Parts: sequence; structure tokens; C-alpha cells
Amino acid sequence: MLELEDIQHFLISRPPALAARYEFLAFRRAGGGREWLKGILDKVGTAKTLATGNPGTRWVTIGFTWNGLRALGVNHAALTTFPEEFRQGMAARAEILGTTGANHPENWVGGLASEELHAIVILFARDVAERERCRQEHREYLLQCDGVKVLSSLDMEAIPPYTYAHEHFGYRDRLSQPVIDGLGEEPTPGSGPAIKAGEFFLGYPDEDGPSARLPQPEILSRNGSYVAYLRIEEHVGAFRDFLRQQGDTPEQQEWVAAKLMGRWRSGAPLVLSPDKDDPELGGDMRRTNDFNYGKMDPYGYGCPLGSHIRRMNPRDTAANMHRRKMIRRGGTYGPPLPEGKPDDGIERGLAAFVGCASLVRQFEFAMNVWANDSHFHELGNDRDPFVGTQDGSFDMTIPKRPIRKKIVGLPAFTTIRGGAYFFLPGIKALRYLTTLS
Repeated sequence: MLELEDIQHFLISRPPALAARYEFLAFRRAGGGREWLKGILDKVGTAKTLATGNPGTRWVTIGFTWNGLRALGVNHAALTTFPEEFRQGMAARAEILGTTGANHPENWVGGLASEELHAIVILFARDVAERERCRQEHREYLLQCDGVKVLSSLDMEAIPPYTYAHEHFGYRDRLSQPVIDGLGEEPTPGSGPAIKAGEFFLGYPDEDGPSARLPQPEILSRNGSYVAYLRIEEHVGAFRDFLRQQGDTPEQQEWVAAKLMGRWRSGAPLVLSPDKDDPELGGDMRRTNDFNYGKMDPYGYGCPLGSHIRRMNPRDTAANMHRRKMIRRGGTYGPPLPEGKPDDGIERGLAAFVGCASLVRQFEFAMNVWANDSHFHELGNDRDPFVGTQDGSFDMTIPKRPIRKKIVGLPAFTTIRGGAYFFLPGIKALRYLTTLS
């Protein structure tokens, strides 16, 4: 059984939040950092609390970089027991991740590539007004914490209509998530079996058996998770211009948009609805994931081999998938760009978190192989249309009878504006950190 009272809610329970604020912190004094943590600890939401019928109106999540753990006073011997990729940090792993060119850490904003980045505090709220109250309350609290500085912040807000989650390009989101074994949930058809908790939380058996040796001391790492954070700007105006270049009619443009994603914007998968959109299917969680690729669409005539959802979740066409599963969280920032309006120069996009027990085996593998390997699925010169690094030199292959369609020189629809590796400790671990000297 998972120790829900000791696990931060972030990767288990989604709070009913339509807004949030991410604040990225630096601890100039270890004592100040520990005092800040001690004072905010009772506001951190646990998986057990969020599972109740009365979770409140605001929720806090806290994570630390490796440098942040060091800044709080974790000793050198303990720090060396953390995995190398976490110790190095995301910015140092750019070549492995494929974050090159415009996506390179030298272009990141908000101090996210800096060694001064020590922590993230996520202030979730039911609405913008509640978020602003949280922001003001935290700002006043920080004035009392000597040496704790805000490097940068990012305000998040859901895009209307609020009846379903979607991002700035207009695609329905949150359609495919792994079910964690031990929580009592039943996977929806096509989602695969429940995944062992050790694939996401330290200290539990994973898909290969008993948990590996934990970073030390165990009180610091048990019930914790690694989280990869990415701030991804979405070039909505450029994407719409591209679609208009690819099709003379709205129907043709939507066909291309669906081929790039692997789903229609309603969420309906191309494997099940290859010729036209089916919004009812897209919103039906009992049906929208009930498909495979190997038997139902082996050559990609429905869902192209290089489409986003097929690359980032190859399902039955990739080996060892039970050890590649990740939990995705995050939301949208920036105002939506109204239909028919030209690009207004305002940054908008996704701020995404990927939670796992192994950054190398799960997140870095996905970025290196699934997103940026141009030969994945033997394509030859394709990268993920949305997550892969695009510089105009890669293509998008769309299988089609009698002649396949190839979009040569796919432009970049997104730019990574920042990223970091955080460790989300359990509640006991957070208390332990406040006792260090």
C-alpha cells in the first residue's frame, strides 16, 4: 500500500485548480531556506488529503534541485547517493535530451539554467482570484525569510471553455495517463495494466521487482519522486499559418493537424476515426484509448508513425513499455490567441512536469529516442512535430495510398524556454530537511 499521507499530492491527485503560480527560488542562506520550508510545510498537499471530499481551495507542492538540497545543508556523502543525471541537472544534459539550437539552455529564461535555482513552489488555486491571494500571502511570507529570493515566476491559467482540458493549439489534453498499482483504480480500456508504484515513487517495488537502493538517508528519499520540468512556448500564429499553407479548406487543414498530433483536436484518435473527427469519441474515456498500433494500424495509414502521440507512447510497437511510463502534469500559461487574429508577440504555452523514479530510463529516454531520434520507427529524417527540436531541416512523413505525403522542412511550432530537474520529497523528508544544521 502506498503511504498516501507521506506522498505529496502532485503525481497522484489533480486538485480542482483552474490557476496556479510557479515560483523558482534561490536560498542565499541555508538557515533562511530551512525557515521558509518550516513555515510553509503545513500547507503542502498530500495525496491522502486531496483524496478526501473536502480538499480546500489552495494546495502547495514543493520540489528541490540537487543544488537546492545542498543549499539546505544535506551533507556531501548523502548528496553523492543521488543519480548522476539529477546531480548534473537538466541544463547539463542538453545533448542527451536533444535541446539544441533555439531550445538550448543558453537561451532559457527565468534563471532555470542557473546553479542558483534551488527550489520550486507551486501554488495551486481554484481560480485566479484565489491564486492572487496565494501570491500576495507568499510574497509577504518571503519578506520574513532571510536569504530566500524569487529568481522568476510563472502564472498559470486554464483556457476556456473549462469543461475539458486543452492547450493553445486547441488539442484536448489529459487523455492518456498510467494507472498506479495500489490505488484501486481500474485502467480504462486500451490503457494497459496498472503500473507498479516503484516506477514513480522511491521505496516501492517497480516492474522489475523490489525497489533499488534508495538515495541516503532513506528518510530523505522514500516516497519521493523525480520531476522533469519544461516550459514550452507554443507558436500558435505560426502553427495556424502552416496549416493554411498545407490545405485550401478548413477540412484539409484539420486533417494535417490531426496527422501531426495523431488525434483530432477533439481528442478522437486517428486509429479509431481516421477519416473525420468524432468529438463524442474524443470525450469518452472508455473508448478514446481503446486501440493499439501493431494490429490496428501497423503502417501508419491512420495514425502516422511520426505523429506526436505515436512517438511519445508507442504502445504495443515498442519494447519494455511498462518501464517507460511517466506521469504528466502541468497546464497552460499566457492568454489564448483568438481565432483569425495574427500573432500578437505575447508568449503563451505549456508548463509541463514529467514525474518518474528514473530520469534516465523514463524521461531522458523519451526525449532522446522517441522525440528526437530522426530514425525512430525507421522514418529516416523525422522528429516529433511538437516536442522534438525542429530547425527546418526535418520532415513529417504521412503514409497515404497510393503515394505518401511528405512535408519537407517542418518548422518549429514550439520552443523550450526553460527546464529543470526537481526532487519532490515526501512529507517526512520535508520535515527532516528543516532539522538540518
